[in-house]
Amino acid sequence: MVKLDKIYTKAGDSGKTRLSTGEPVDKWHPRVTAYGTVDETNAALGVAALHADGEMLTAIRRIQNDLFDLGADLATPDRGKKLEWEPLRIVAAQVTRLETEIDTMNEAIAPLDSFILPGGSALAAQLHVARTLCRRAERQIAELSSHEGEIVSPEALAYANRLSDWLFVAGRAANNNGVDDIKWVPGANR
Repeated sequence: MVKLDKIYTKAGDSGKTRLSTGEPVDKWHPRVTAYGTVDETNAALGVAALHADGEMLTAIRRIQNDLFDLGADLATPDRGKKLEWEPLRIVAAQVTRLETEIDTMNEAIAPLDSFILPGGSALAAQLHVARTLCRRAERQIAELSSHEGEIVSPEALAYANRLSDWLFVAGRAANNNGVDDIKWVPGANR
């Protein structure tokens, strides 16, 4: 259980922070950058939720919770040492759920015949903002995993990858199942 009784500690005033293990790192450490962008994605979904209802709102709220799981996963590095607690990790079932939901949403949407511009309805536009942030988080997670000694589970990276796909399809669903998508017109303004 998390208990935060003091919001500011001044510990970060020197440009350092601590991972969930207590390990001190620079605030620009690739691990902090990755979970920070996961948090940005979550905040964008909070705005998207203002425009959602029903199943879409339920899915967004569930994904926001999953994003906290992903942040916790990334904030707890696997250093090959036993921790005093069981670290929270993204699991394959979370990735599979996204895939199932993508397939279900896609059944009602015509295939693309053009790239689409981010926008349309307010919900679709905000889902596209979240998608671009999620893609950045995905790149940062992949970069983190390339650093020596920085282990990232395959499920964590897969979740970020699949979520960006989910957000794209959800954006199309929010645009009247793709009917109100705004198509890219190559060279339209030459």
